[in-house]
Order: sequence, then C-alpha cells, then structure tokens
Amino acid sequence: MAAVPSASAVTELFKPITWFPPMWAFACGVVASGEPWTQRWLVVLVGVLLAGPLVCATSQAVNDWFDRHVDAINEPQRPIPSGRIPGRWGLYLAIAWTGLSLAVATLLGPWGFGAAAAGLVLAWIYSAPPLRLKANGWWGNAACGISYEGLAWITGAAIMAGGAMPGASSITLAALYSLGTHGIMTLNDFKAIEGDARMGVRSLPVQLGVQRAAQVACGTMILPQLVVIGLVLGWSRPWHAAALVLLLALQLVLMRRFLARVRERALWYSGFGVPLFVAGMMVAAWALRSLGDAA
Repeated sequence: MAAVPSASAVTELFKPITWFPPMWAFACGVVASGEPWTQRWLVVLVGVLLAGPLVCATSQAVNDWFDRHVDAINEPQRPIPSGRIPGRWGLYLAIAWTGLSLAVATLLGPWGFGAAAAGLVLAWIYSAPPLRLKANGWWGNAACGISYEGLAWITGAAIMAGGAMPGASSITLAALYSLGTHGIMTLNDFKAIEGDARMGVRSLPVQLGVQRAAQVACGTMILPQLVVIGLVLGWSRPWHAAALVLLLALQLVLMRRFLARVRERALWYSGFGVPLFVAGMMVAAWALRSLGDAA
C-alpha cells in the first residue's frame, strides 16, 4: 500500500495561493448585492471558504492528478511527479475534496449548492479526459474565468439576496471580469510551453506563439475593463470610473514592459499587474452597490 502523503505535500497540492481569486470574486458579489453582510457574516464566511479552500483547492488537485505527466516535464518538483504524494493519493484527494465541497455547499441553499456543483463540474472537465478543456487554451481559459470569477461573483450576490437571481448589472460585471480572467490565465502558460507542446496541450502560447499570445492576453484583459468604465460612467459614478481608469492606466504601463520580454516577465506581470485588475473588480462592485438597487 502506498505511503500516506504528508500534510505539507497535500497543502502544496491544493495550492493556497490560487484560492484568492474566487474568494475575492465572491466578496465582490457580496458587496455588489447591496445587502448588509454584517447581519449574515456566517453565510459570507462559509461562502468564502467554499470558493477558496474547497472548490478551488479541489480544482487544483484534479488538475495536478491529470497533469502529472506534463508536470513531470515542466515542474518535476510538484507533489505528484516528485513522489511526495505517492500512488493514487492525488486522485483520492480530488474525489474526497469534491464530496466535502458539495456537503458544505448545501449550507448555502440552492444557489450556493448549484454554483459549487457547476464549479466542480468545470474543474473536472477542465482537466480530465475525455473533454479535458485545458487541451485547448481558448476553452480551458474560458472555463477557469467562468469558475474563478463569474460563478463566484454571482453566488456571492445571490446568497446575500436570499437566493434571488442577481440583477442584470451584477451579472454583466461578473461576465466581463470572467472574460478578462481569460487573459490572466494565459500568463500561467508561458512557463510550460515545452511540456505543453510535447504532451499535446494547445495553450495559447503553443497555438499562437509567445508574442501573439501575450498580445491577445493583454487585449483580453483591457477590453472588458473599458466596458466596465463605460458602464460605471453610465451609472453616474465618476469617482469610481476615475479610479478604474487609473488602475487600467497602471496596467498599461506594466503591460508595455511585459510585452518587451514576455517569457521572462509573465510571472512578474502576474504579481504586479493582476492585483490592479482585481482591485478594479472591487471598485466596480462598490460603484454598483452605491446605486442602492445593485442586486
């Protein structure tokens, strides 16, 4: 029987650093709902835990299990290819965390459970054959954007509104930031071009080449933010719009440096440019909240 993996190896498998985006998006949905979260803090806490340490962690375990052969080339130090998570423990953990996520999701009512179930389905079909959406960067990045940002945002807004459907404005913001996240996901692919190409993973850098993929990623991040700025101006919220313009302008400065040396600076841009993008999400959520009928 295979040895039991250590707690540190399991934690590394679940990649806590990746939990922030869906947790943040859930919080943005809560803010955009316009509802007083202090009266439902326990629901908010459960939702944040579900978005990050449960559903997102599950997606990381599923991805690492089905990517173990690719990781053996790109990142041999990862827990599964390195043997620190031996045997089929990676698969067992992915299945167990899926069940735990669904169990906790029942505490959030139909909307919370449905969104968690949808996110988990996307996590499995993203990585697992026969669909394996990540085998094509266009589909895989879209699945991540929807799961990490759109579903999490809409869930936060819906459960704060007592399970009611969020309003069109909130859903529109969630969709736009999901689209922008498609570009962010491409940033993760520049470090894995060799292994992806050898193993048949058609990421955007593999399909389009390094420079063109970087340009597409930047454009995909920029365009939704321009639309959001237009919406916020249409809501007569000039100060929120000005903040969004400033955040986008700073991103453009960083993008210019990133595009000059794409492969060397992809992780650098993730560390400095992406936080500006996600800060804009919260600014937009507060702009919607300030209308008084945000949900």
